[in-house]
Formats: sequence, structure tokens, C-alpha cells
Amino acid sequence: MPLPSILPRLTRRTMWLIASAIVTATAVLTSRTARSDEPASDSVGIIDGAAIAVTGPMRVETVRGFGRTVLRSGSNVNVKSGTARLDLTEGGTISICGPAHFSVLKAGNLLTVALDSGTVHLVIERGPAVTIYTPLLQIQPIAIGDGPQDALIGFDATGAMCVRAYRGAVRLEQQLTGQNIVVPQSSDVLLLNGQLDGLRGGGERCSCDPQLTKYSPPPRLEIVPLAANTEEAGAKPLGSGEIISPLPLDKPATKDGPIYEIFVPPLIYNANAEVQPQVDTSMIVVLRRVRVRPALIFQGRVEGEMPVASAPAPAPTPVRAAPANPSKPAAQANDSVVDRMVHFVRKLWSRGS
Repeated sequence: MPLPSILPRLTRRTMWLIASAIVTATAVLTSRTARSDEPASDSVGIIDGAAIAVTGPMRVETVRGFGRTVLRSGSNVNVKSGTARLDLTEGGTISICGPAHFSVLKAGNLLTVALDSGTVHLVIERGPAVTIYTPLLQIQPIAIGDGPQDALIGFDATGAMCVRAYRGAVRLEQQLTGQNIVVPQSSDVLLLNGQLDGLRGGGERCSCDPQLTKYSPPPRLEIVPLAANTEEAGAKPLGSGEIISPLPLDKPATKDGPIYEIFVPPLIYNANAEVQPQVDTSMIVVLRRVRVRPALIFQGRVEGEMPVASAPAPAPTPVRAAPANPSKPAAQANDSVVDRMVHFVRKLWSRGS
């Protein structure tokens, strides 16, 4: 074959090889870029809370017109106060009662939660395998059969750890010694200084109700202007939002009982402080208002004859004591009579003579 005819063929084959190599490399780079930008593989779940701070890998997405914070593997969460709720991507929820601080790490279907402070309450029916790490313990909920996992792990005000197994069991393993125990279902234990030897009854010292952390979005309001009362206006549908019409306010009934009013000093929030100052309970004032009822006065008349009152009995006259010598006055009376008779006789004799 002559050389001039071979050169064009080699040139065309070389160009085809170079073009195919470029296309292949572009496809590989595109697939790698798409995989690196895809956050669904390391997405942990959506977290909602009133006072939370998230650092590390995360993203914010809009769901039904509301912004949601999506945690990714490696996120660090600080619940400053109140409660928060983490809805896991594979199913299940984790309720957090603050102040709390934790971080999440996900690898496939395994989720690791590193808990430094606060209380978490996890409820998982069919979701990822969750392991909770504390500074001294490794805690892993265990499902009984195909039942759900419902457990509470947290720290109380004194720093002791509370572990409560509502449904399923909980395995506790000491990271330093390797000692492990299993907390059975419906049990509540308390650990001091992370030592399994000093295990004792918890007495429900830690609490975190999942119902209190449930997120409820506010209603979407729509203002509808007043339209003329026509058939065309009545045939048009109103908006798709929720319309809240004002209801007539009923006059509150007067209460005869006492009225209590509680005056609390204003709350203080310091963004630079890690722990917010507590309210001074000595400054709380309880005021009790009571309406004094007027005195009751009954008016009327009594029918019938009035009863006759009996005369009072006369007071007894005092009895005087008899004199010591009753004979002397009688003798004096006799002497006076005799004297008079004698004196009368003497007068008669004096006249006769």
C-alpha cells in the first residue's frame, strides 16, 4: 500500500482516539463532580429548634416555603436553651433538651452521636444504627426482635449520667476498661463518674419529652380583599392559603374567686456567654387579689303574740341579827309604865288630902 494513502488513515484514527479519550475523561470528571456535590449520601437529617447554633458541614433548604437546616456528617450542634428535634433521613427522631452540645458522624447506615452535655431522647423504629459516645462510655440501643428503639441518655445538674430504656435494651461499655452491661427494657439507671460499678436506680432524674420538641410550622395567612356581592365574584375560588377570619370576642365572665398575678423579672440573653444567666427566683412576686363581700343584713317581721315575760322574783330581805341583850329594852319599857302609874296615884292622893 502506498505511503500517501496510509498517512490519512493513521491521522483519522489518531484523531478518533484523542476525541474518545477526551469524552471519556469528561464523563469521568462529570460523574465525580456530581458525586462530590451530592449531599444525600452524608445527610443526617433536618434539625429544628428555637436557639441552636450549627457549625461544620450543613446546608439550608426550603420545604413548603419554610427554611430547614440539614445536618451532614461532621456537623457540630449547640443547643443553647430550650429543646430541639432532629428528624433522621433514614427514619426516626432524636429529641434534644438543652443546654446541650453534640456532634454527628455518619458512615453508610451507621450514625455516631458524640454527646458532651445535655439530654437526648431517640425513638427509632426502622432507621440507622445509632451509637452514642460520651467522654467515658459507649452507649448503643438494642432492639428486641423487630420492635422499636426508645431510649434516653443525658446528664443531670450534678453531672451524673442518666440512662433509661423505654422500649428495647441499652448496652453500656466503658471505653477505658472494656467492661459492659446491658440495661433491660423499662429500666432507669444512674452512673456516677462514668463507672459501671456504682450503678444504681435513676429515679427519673433526667427527662426530655419528644412531644415537647415536635415542630409545628406557623399557618400561612392570606389577605383577601372584600369583593362585590356578584355571581362572578362568588364563582371565583379564593386563594390556596389558609384564611383566618376574626371571631367575635365574648365578654369574659366575672370571677368571684381570687385572682393571682405573677411578676417575673425580665429575661436576659447574652450572646457571648456559653451559659445564659438564670432567673433570680427571689425577685418573683405573686399577687393575690380578692374582692371582699359586703355584710349580709336580713330585714323582716315576726308574726304571732309576743310571749309574756314573768315578773322577776323579789329580792330576799336581809335578816338582821338579834341584839346581844334583848332584856334591857323590855326592862326599860316596864320601868317607864310603872313610873307613870306611880306618878298618877301620887297625884290622886295629893288632891284628896
